[in-house]
Amino acid sequence: MLVAVNGTPTTAFTLDGATGVITFNAGNVPAAGAAVTAGFAFDVPVRFDTDRLIINLAAFAAGDIPEIPLVEIVA
Repeated sequence: MLVAVNGTPTTAFTLDGATGVITFNAGNVPAAGAAVTAGFAFDVPVRFDTDRLIINLAAFAAGDIPEIPLVEIVA
């Protein structure tokens, strides 16, 4: 996870994984009005929704796959 204050990344925080609440460490609390942003990486398990893919190889070394239908796997 990446957290930034006014566009500057910071590691001066803790994250409660159960609630998703970010708590800044003492002395590192952003000023009122500061822009706090966060970015996350996550995986979503999927499978192909079809047994075939339509591929256009008309141009040399430049194939085209207009769509790849996927379905989310719900556990």
